[in-house]
Amino acid sequence: MAETENIQEIQEPHSDFVHLHVHSDYSLLDGASKITTLVTRAKELGFKALALTDHGNMFGVLNFERICNENGIKPIIGCEIYMAAGKKEDKEGTPEGSKYYHLILLAKDEDGYKNLSWIVSEANTNGYYYKPRADRELLKKYSKGLICLSACLAGELPQKLLAGKDKEAEEVIKWYQDTFGKENYFIEFQDHNLDDDRRLIPKLLEIAKRMEVPMVVTNDVHYAKQEDAKAQDVLVCIGTKRLLSDTDRMKFENDQFYIKSEAEMASLFPDYPEMISNTKKIADMCNCKIPQFKTQELKDCLPVYQIPPEFKTQDDYVRHLVYTGLEKRYKEITDEIRQRAEYELGIIFSMGFSGYFLIVWDFINWAKNNDVPIGPGRGSGAGSLVAYAMTITDIDPFRYKLIFERFLNPERISMPDFDVDMCFEGRQKVIQYTRDKYKDDHVGHIVTFGTLKAKAVIADVGRVLGIPLPDVNMLKKRIPDNPKAKLKDAFTPPDEEHPDNGQLIEFKDDPKYKELFELCFKLENVNRQTGLHASGIVIGKSQLPNWAPVYKDGKTGKVAVQYTMDIIEPCGLVKMDYLGLKTLTLIKYAERIIRKRPGFENFTTDNVPDDDEKTFDMFCRGEAVAVFQFESPGMQKIMKQLQPRCIEELVALNALYRPGPMDYIPQYIEGKWHPETIHYPDPCLEDILKETYGVMVYQEQVMQVAQRIAGFSLGGADMLRRAMGKKKLEVLMAKKKEFIDGAVKNGFTAEHAGDIFEIMVPFAGYGFNKSHAAAYSVVAYKTAYLKANFPAEFIAANLTNEITSTDKLPMYIAEGRRMGLEIDPPDINRSDKIFDVVDGKIVYGLLGIKNLGESAADAIIQERVKNGPYKNFMEFLDRVDLRSVNKRALEVLIKTGSFDKIEENRNKLLVNVEAAVEYAEAKKESTRYGQVSLFEDTDIQEFVDFKYTEVEDWPQLEKLRIEKELIGFYISGHPLDNYKKVIERCTNMNSAKIPSALPETEYTIAVLITEVRRITTKKGTIMGIVTGKDFDGEVKFTFFPKVWERLDSFVQEDKVLAFKGKVDHSEQYGDSFQVDELLDINNLQSQSVKSIHIKLFSTQNKRSSMELKDFLVAHPGNCSVYLHIERDEKNYTIQTSTSLKVPSSDDFISELSKIPSVDEVWKD
Repeated sequence: MAETENIQEIQEPHSDFVHLHVHSDYSLLDGASKITTLVTRAKELGFKALALTDHGNMFGVLNFERICNENGIKPIIGCEIYMAAGKKEDKEGTPEGSKYYHLILLAKDEDGYKNLSWIVSEANTNGYYYKPRADRELLKKYSKGLICLSACLAGELPQKLLAGKDKEAEEVIKWYQDTFGKENYFIEFQDHNLDDDRRLIPKLLEIAKRMEVPMVVTNDVHYAKQEDAKAQDVLVCIGTKRLLSDTDRMKFENDQFYIKSEAEMASLFPDYPEMISNTKKIADMCNCKIPQFKTQELKDCLPVYQIPPEFKTQDDYVRHLVYTGLEKRYKEITDEIRQRAEYELGIIFSMGFSGYFLIVWDFINWAKNNDVPIGPGRGSGAGSLVAYAMTITDIDPFRYKLIFERFLNPERISMPDFDVDMCFEGRQKVIQYTRDKYKDDHVGHIVTFGTLKAKAVIADVGRVLGIPLPDVNMLKKRIPDNPKAKLKDAFTPPDEEHPDNGQLIEFKDDPKYKELFELCFKLENVNRQTGLHASGIVIGKSQLPNWAPVYKDGKTGKVAVQYTMDIIEPCGLVKMDYLGLKTLTLIKYAERIIRKRPGFENFTTDNVPDDDEKTFDMFCRGEAVAVFQFESPGMQKIMKQLQPRCIEELVALNALYRPGPMDYIPQYIEGKWHPETIHYPDPCLEDILKETYGVMVYQEQVMQVAQRIAGFSLGGADMLRRAMGKKKLEVLMAKKKEFIDGAVKNGFTAEHAGDIFEIMVPFAGYGFNKSHAAAYSVVAYKTAYLKANFPAEFIAANLTNEITSTDKLPMYIAEGRRMGLEIDPPDINRSDKIFDVVDGKIVYGLLGIKNLGESAADAIIQERVKNGPYKNFMEFLDRVDLRSVNKRALEVLIKTGSFDKIEENRNKLLVNVEAAVEYAEAKKESTRYGQVSLFEDTDIQEFVDFKYTEVEDWPQLEKLRIEKELIGFYISGHPLDNYKKVIERCTNMNSAKIPSALPETEYTIAVLITEVRRITTKKGTIMGIVTGKDFDGEVKFTFFPKVWERLDSFVQEDKVLAFKGKVDHSEQYGDSFQVDELLDINNLQSQSVKSIHIKLFSTQNKRSSMELKDFLVAHPGNCSVYLHIERDEKNYTIQTSTSLKVPSSDDFISELSKIPSVDEVWKD
């Protein structure tokens, strides 16, 4: 991300010295100061110019140039590159014993910048050996426009001199002078008060004088101020994974590596004033401006898309694609459609963006033709009819009333930006196609930087300082969970907007943590490591280093540009977001399984009806677990209140369900059920706001209101919306005047126009992009359709999509079972690699078993398909390739019950597996080379049947424990299965109900104990923190010391226990069940449930209220009914008629919970 902190006005002295050897935090874990900090310090000291020479990269130069220019400092773009002694491709060190040399290069002009970009790029992609290294051949090729300094102690010249190789040192100087020109090569002098400096300086002086090489003084800057030396030392420890107290570690020998003043620098070599003046001379020689293109110029930087020869221009080809597409999209091309298409084409052509549309169309078209699902749209691009006609998007802008100007505004020239969702599984194929199409070295990823954020900096610095891990974890937990939280927030008192602030205030003056906090404040947000942007791809008109330097990601080997997503575009590269969306992969998996059904061979969600009754019934019941965008519990509650019956209502919910606009959801729902409550800011706005019941849900509605009331063009309305969203008062006031003036011209009063403007302001900030909401709601509807109409295939696809996630698989299996689906364990004769549906049952996929491996799964399935089901274990061993299905694979197959249908004793198979494999291999060996058996024509068996060692099978609990270890959850059963009925009858609490449990209410719960921890309190007593699991999830239990003293010996892992106690909802520690008593689960008495409590949604409608009444009356029982409802921020409890009694069975509670007006249900 670009650094944006403002540097305050500083009254600075004047200086002619220039620092030419400077490292920022882009010298990862070696530079302790951010660019802003360095520029601030340079400004304080009166420097008029400053260089940036990070180690082996140019990550920071764009931000550096901008920040320097903003603060009146001349930026000098450079790099301290690493040099190989020989060829950069050779994995060899230097003759003097180091792995590489250092060298400073500074760009004089644009040629120098481009050549530096090439040198750094080649070093990173083709010269990596410990560090990215260049070589002499590379420097010779790209020497123009560069100034060269001989570097620090690690430079080639200093290394030769320190080794006594004077002749070789002379050769080094001559080579660099010949390569860069005598006027562009300087011998660099440093004095950090080190022993090696003392040895080197006389040698440098002698050779510089003798060979008449100009001299320059630098300081090897790694931090801004002298007082930052310890922070930099800590940073080095973080990078080298050492403790600050370690004696045998890499470290800077003193605190002299900071931005020194001109006086300090002049005092180092007082007899050689030219060393100071030469720094200014070099700065004067450097007039490099990094090439940046204005938006209007970017169209000329686009990669060239080759059009078919029968078309004269790209515009002609786009027009052809649009009208061909319109004929396929619409039964009739009306005047309205034609006019809209021509309007959009006119803007696209006048802006010169036909090439951009063709590039996007091409890779989307390729993806769709190569079984890579593409999303219907993302962001404002879905508002374009041209994009819809070209099949770039699949959202009809007329159907959803979408606005083109929200995407491409003719009054505010900016590059179009299509973000494209694609199947997660196929994303790499599309990237490869792009590489093949535009040449590999024209396409790259985009760098990101991981920084030492508040929690990370405490963790890393705490480790380096040797602070105990429990202390570090305790401090980390006190940082607010907000990803944007800063360290200072934890030391700032909380307020209404930031209730989590201030949790570290009590430790502020604690001597144990004083140094930790001081260092953390210095190092917070410093760059820690690089990564790759999750979706960003750039394409160049020519090789990438012509536009921006590149590097090779160490983890993936992928090449990426060295500038971040937010600043790369003006460099002349077209930026694309290839977003992998797992939901599209899920839909693809489901479609594949459905196509196995007779009559559904060509099924696709693209052709499903958009008014399917079963789908909307499911939405109305709030049963949206695993439905894209609608799966959160909060969203499910709102759907029960709203009762959506069309996609437009899903679009509105999608837009409203986020911080800010969420406050308007009750008004939206009220408007649907009570139309008389709808209020329009002006009657003429009814047609704009009617679909959202009077609420301005979308940014597009704000634009339309501005057009209708004040006569704004849609382009002008978009600029108004942006101004409102930024909330800059002076801009807002100017726009308000413009709005009122326009409204008055249209016949409205100034006062009424002002009122409408004020109504619009919060919505402009909150309002959501309708194009995006519509596109994502269509994807959501498709997933819901699959769940409602093909539940087994839908859940199987979800399980496949998360086959490696032990967190999500149990959730989807639980949802499948809740839906009444059978989910079978792994089966050697029925399981596919991934989850499948066989005879209506979901069968576990082999790849969901840990440590099995794809080659083993392939071998098992291929042999089964070729020669039929396996009859028994030994026959299985005879048939499969035991190199692919090795002993480790066999063991996990046995342990997970994959052979249960042909040999149910898992323990017997495991005990015999080694001998059985030896036996099977011996049989195979005897026939491997075509040997003829001596007994071939007789009835005698050459190999007698394998004899198993007989052993008892494992108990069920042990089987389940091993399953959980290898699959991540219980699949063939649950440890609580034997207690299921007693739990249903005799408990009134479970993991799912814990969050909504009432305080100070006694509950009974039964769980399997999974973890027991004993904690010593401040008073020295022992308490227990225990974790248990039931059918729905996990529960944390707290045993206070007196209770723990009684129960410690009974509470053991893998035991099924029942407890009585209360639920505590702690902000700091979360929900926990506070145990009062241990109960004997085998002798639990049925709970005497006396009443059923129903919490109703605050917004009610007549239909749902009647549905609730009819349901209660139709189910007589023995329990009283209490209704809980909130009105005007007050909670009311109402007992229904004493004659109304209902049952307390789980089935009744489950059905009652589905009624739209019901929020929660509990027993008492």
